Amino acid sequence: MARKTDGDSSAPSQKKQGRLSQIKQVYQVSKQADPNIGRWMLLGFLATVAVFLIIGFVLKSPLLFGIMGVLFGVLAATIIMSRRAERAAYRSIEGQAGAAGAALTSIRRGWYTDREPVAADVARPGDVNSAAMVYRALGRPGVVLVGEGPTGRVQKLLVKEQKRVERVAPGVPVTTLVVGEGEGQVPLSKVASKVQRLKPAITKDEMALVNKRLKALGGIRPPIPQGIDPTRARMDRRALRGK
Repeated sequence: MARKTDGDSSAPSQKKQGRLSQIKQVYQVSKQADPNIGRWMLLGFLATVAVFLIIGFVLKSPLLFGIMGVLFGVLAATIIMSRRAERAAYRSIEGQAGAAGAALTSIRRGWYTDREPVAADVARPGDVNSAAMVYRALGRPGVVLVGEGPTGRVQKLLVKEQKRVERVAPGVPVTTLVVGEGEGQVPLSKVASKVQRLKPAITKDEMALVNKRLKALGGIRPPIPQGIDPTRARMDRRALRGK
């Protein structure tokens, strides 16, 4: 019995150490891409504590609100670290072939996503910068097609792919997005959040059926241009664990 008790008491301690180690790892990885992350975390912590102290003095309970301020300050600093770590992770893959696919695969729950493109086009063989690619995701809001690359050819690919989807899944909403910083485009860092904010339009059973039909379409039809590896743009998972 004594051994069991010792083992049980050490488990929470190990879990706590694991969590602290994880937070430390996220911070170290994020600081490499965002040297100012420590300053923002400290600012968030101090600002939160200051607000709680002011409230405490007004209500004549500075000690109680000071303790609460420290706890919420730590929470604020952690949230700031998480957000800036996420931005750093996206900046590390921005502009790379396959970045749109990496952004889609960061969506975990309730979506079918694939890192590989469903359509691709290139003006000059072997020219990575000329590649236009379309990635697909399926969730309760329907099918989402995300394109990256030169706008003109991306739009043409999106139209063709949308028609393919509508043939096998009539009535299912199809949303098209283009990754970029231009007018009407979606920044890479906002792709996942924009997709997740779409309103549900189909049931989970309908989703499963549509997924089977989309798989029947097969993968990318034209060969991926030589020199382009759509799987090389990878999100730094360590920088996203703080989410």
